[in-house]
Amino acid sequence: MDILIKALQFILSLSFLIVLHELGHFIPAKLFNTRVEKFYLFFDYKFSLFKKKIGDTVYGIGWIPLGGYVKISGMIDESMDTEQMKQPAQPWEFRSKPAWQRLIIMLGGVTVNFILGILIYIMIVFVWGVDFVKPTDVKHGFAVNEMLTQYGFKDGDKILKFNGEEPIDVTDINRHLFLRDITSLEVLHEDGTTETLTIPENIGDEMWANGVMDPFSVRSEAIIDSVIVDSPAEEAGLLKNDKIISVNGTQVNYWQDFTKLIENSKEANLTIGVDRNGTFNTITISPREDKTIGVFNSKLQSLNIQHKDYSFMESIPKGNSLAVWTLKDYITQFKYVFTKKGATSIGGFIAIGNIFPATWSWQSFWGITAFLSIMLAFMNLLPIPALDGGHVMFTLYEMITGRKPSDKFLEYAQITGFLLLIALLILANGNDIVKLFS
Repeated sequence: MDILIKALQFILSLSFLIVLHELGHFIPAKLFNTRVEKFYLFFDYKFSLFKKKIGDTVYGIGWIPLGGYVKISGMIDESMDTEQMKQPAQPWEFRSKPAWQRLIIMLGGVTVNFILGILIYIMIVFVWGVDFVKPTDVKHGFAVNEMLTQYGFKDGDKILKFNGEEPIDVTDINRHLFLRDITSLEVLHEDGTTETLTIPENIGDEMWANGVMDPFSVRSEAIIDSVIVDSPAEEAGLLKNDKIISVNGTQVNYWQDFTKLIENSKEANLTIGVDRNGTFNTITISPREDKTIGVFNSKLQSLNIQHKDYSFMESIPKGNSLAVWTLKDYITQFKYVFTKKGATSIGGFIAIGNIFPATWSWQSFWGITAFLSIMLAFMNLLPIPALDGGHVMFTLYEMITGRKPSDKFLEYAQITGFLLLIALLILANGNDIVKLFS
């Protein structure tokens, strides 16, 4: 059932984004009297699940859920209809239109995706408001990864300021370190002293190289929130709400202490002291090879989460800011795709589907859809033949130089871009399959 709910959300979100993206091409094409032969959700190789012709356009739903397309007359696109291009150009064809009109048609899809992302964020803020955690609302401070202790950070630190300014939500610290220019943090140590600590400018690269994407984690009490079915924890008898007291005689104060003791243990069996409803219990458990036992902890109990509602007018700048920072952060992290580690981290449809929660939540659905809309806009704008950005690149070249690339060149470029996209698709979904079985 969880997989079904994730899949339904993914398909609904993808369909919504595809249809609106293609409308971004369709509407300006019609405004400039350019014939649109097909408007399809999903690809229709060999046959369609549904199709109906209205005027000059066939509207349909394909059976391959890898995207969608509009087929515009007189344009070299993914349909690779080269026979049409051998005929004399007709006034209703894309190739007969002025370069500025062709540019607007090709930019229509990404423009709609960018605007859509902004509008969704505005409505999310207006309907649901914003939750946030102030620096003083992290009850037990943060647990600090060893990677950051060299800069003076300690377990239990409360982070007061990013670059001299109080953050809106202090739990965003890891994202800010990785993607934004954080060079100093003001912290309150457990001993009551305040200190401003300097961080290297390349801290994001260091996090990526070491695989430490959460160097700061909210320190929480060692209370079990959930137990995985058929896990060593369930087989040993651990239950939800059990409070971990010790591991092999070593006292446990926080959840991070508990997980660290398990990770560093070399014994085949562990003796875990548990406080269950005020009664002390001792449980023997055998961790998996990856040093996990199948339990999770909720950090919500260690946070004082505050909430702010926004009027519609207040939601506009806030939603716009969320959209702009989403785009900036995505562009910043895009550079890591070109590393060896990044290539193995690229995810396909399974990875994207897993972003959605296992229970239906409209707030989560629209938040993820807004993110995907901005992500798709950026990806489609990359100057790769077969993407909108490739067509835009060639059109801008024509407008600047006054020379139009030949149809044969555009055909070869489209084939090259298409093969590149297929290779990326195979890589991304291949990574998903490897991770699924490993």
